[in-house]
Amino acid sequence: MKRVVRVALDVPLSHAFDYRLEEACTEDIGCLTIVPFGRRTAVGVIIDLPHVAGVEPARLRTVSRVVRNVPRLEPGDLKLLRFASDYYQYPLGQAVLGSLPLRLRRVRSVMRVTGARCHTNIHASAEAIAVPKLTSTQTEAVEAICAGIGRFAPFLLLGVTGSGKTEVYLRVAEAVLDRGLQVLLLVPEIALTPQLEAMVQARFPDTRIASLHSGLQESDRLENWLAAQSGAARVVLGTRLAVFTPMPQLGLIVVDEEHDGSLKQTEGFCYSARDLAVSRAHQRDVPVVLGSATPSLESYHNATNGRYRLLELPERINARPPRIDCIALDRRHAARGIAPQLLDAIGECLSRREQAMVFINRRGYAPVLRCRHCGWFSGCDRCSAQLVLHRTTPRLHCHHCGHVRPVPSACPECGEPNLSALGQGTQRIEEALCNHFPDARVLRIDRDSTRRRNAWSDMRERIRRREVDILVGTQMLAKGHDFPHLALVSVLNSDSLLYSSDFRAPERLYALLMQVAGRAGRRDAQGQVLIQTEYPEHPLYATLRLQDVRQFADRLLTERRQARFPPFVHQALLRAEAREVGTALGFLDEAKQIGGTLSGDVQIFDPVPALLVRLAGRERAQLLVQSDSRTSLQAFLRAWRGRLAQAKTSPARWALEVDPLEL
Repeated sequence: MKRVVRVALDVPLSHAFDYRLEEACTEDIGCLTIVPFGRRTAVGVIIDLPHVAGVEPARLRTVSRVVRNVPRLEPGDLKLLRFASDYYQYPLGQAVLGSLPLRLRRVRSVMRVTGARCHTNIHASAEAIAVPKLTSTQTEAVEAICAGIGRFAPFLLLGVTGSGKTEVYLRVAEAVLDRGLQVLLLVPEIALTPQLEAMVQARFPDTRIASLHSGLQESDRLENWLAAQSGAARVVLGTRLAVFTPMPQLGLIVVDEEHDGSLKQTEGFCYSARDLAVSRAHQRDVPVVLGSATPSLESYHNATNGRYRLLELPERINARPPRIDCIALDRRHAARGIAPQLLDAIGECLSRREQAMVFINRRGYAPVLRCRHCGWFSGCDRCSAQLVLHRTTPRLHCHHCGHVRPVPSACPECGEPNLSALGQGTQRIEEALCNHFPDARVLRIDRDSTRRRNAWSDMRERIRRREVDILVGTQMLAKGHDFPHLALVSVLNSDSLLYSSDFRAPERLYALLMQVAGRAGRRDAQGQVLIQTEYPEHPLYATLRLQDVRQFADRLLTERRQARFPPFVHQALLRAEAREVGTALGFLDEAKQIGGTLSGDVQIFDPVPALLVRLAGRERAQLLVQSDSRTSLQAFLRAWRGRLAQAKTSPARWALEVDPLEL
């Protein structure tokens, strides 16, 4: 009997494609398949067996092969992907195929896949560690979450840095594993994965752990994905894409550092792994734990209105919270951007044989190179941004598009040989500290210094062995790392985020500074945090000194409610790009007119150029829509997207982003 199968393909179209398949059955739904598509052959996934084909029978082509040596995607996996595709207004085929390891998307390589390997992948060197005694608040949190095993139960675990959130995760994971279920643990960044993986493996030495992140070789990523899909891997530890990993016996989802923007994809399929984790937990009837010392306002709002249960760990374990102070910056007396008081504090820290950290969230040597004679500056030819001066390998580098240019020996405009490097980056601060403390061992940690494979793990080991006196680095140092001998944290250049046009900037800055502050004094001695600022009396810094996250969040929520900002409204952003910004704005003007003809309780704003107008040679603009009702917004977006796809061809490329984090 010849039947029709509907196949999702990795193409930018909203619909799937129908093919003939002899003796097709319901067990084929979710299977990888190889089909003819145009003049080529493509890998797809069978998502349905329709009773009637969507095209004329004579136009139906025949499936070349159903790949049965790879386990199929189960109905629950496809359900999550359908939901994500629908909610984030992204083609289903691209969502489904994009969730798979790269080797399963290629015709040649998928033919050679033979399923999960049988070895256990357990590290022979892993040994069980001493299990710490829980505090009373940890015990309450563990008991509350364990009581939710077997049903949907969302929790927000608000725990100050050093309060033992990870131990709560491990205790609940142990209870889940004891019931024969799997655990999914999501983290925002690759840098956090090896350290957390070692902790999980040490706690469960006889359990297979599968890591999934972009730093893996393709073969390793495929092997780990297949191990999770087969159930051989009992714990899956990964970054945002791991939220789609098939896990047949899923029993718990944990999202660590749930506030972190890295959990939101910002290009292509713009999904939020945190929000999809909650949706997946709801679909699978399992508990989900969102953990953070500085939760997102969306999650905190859900916890205060009863959608999530709030669990708190308000105190550090065996340590006092750090003391946070501000140092007023007088640039006339600052040595290369570092206040004298801050240098004195670092010197005192070194004299006590303790470690100090200098945090500046800007890599490179200086943000811009400028000619004082004619005013020329090192702008990027392809972006509306400056080329950053790097000194270790002398070059001018655009941190937006990646364009690299040699450092000019003289001004390209007037020939002036003396060009000025303005501002500070990690390289310049490293140089200044080496000059001021010639006997100190200074280590710079940023994206440039950690490019080499295993560089970051080697650096962490040097810090642990006290082979480093001063750490200089970016936000890589802020997240999830335990530096037991770090006594002083100094923060530079935080003022740059105070007056951003983005309404989320205060939330991001507060979270970043609290995360950085949490690195100081992780043992018996109280740590010290010094924030160098020109505005020491700013309300954000005043709140930061109190270290009262809930007070800060409550105040911001009040402001958001009054201003009608998320989480009290729901937003989507239509982005357009073209060779000229006028073309992009023209498309968005037409899009606004189309949107105005659709019914729905939705507010459509005027198109505006993007904050960074030119990026990689293309000029960009955007149009914001919002509604008090998520349901109304979703209905509008579905209709609007369909009308935009049918509209006359425009040279502008466009994309919709639902729940944008940056405007």
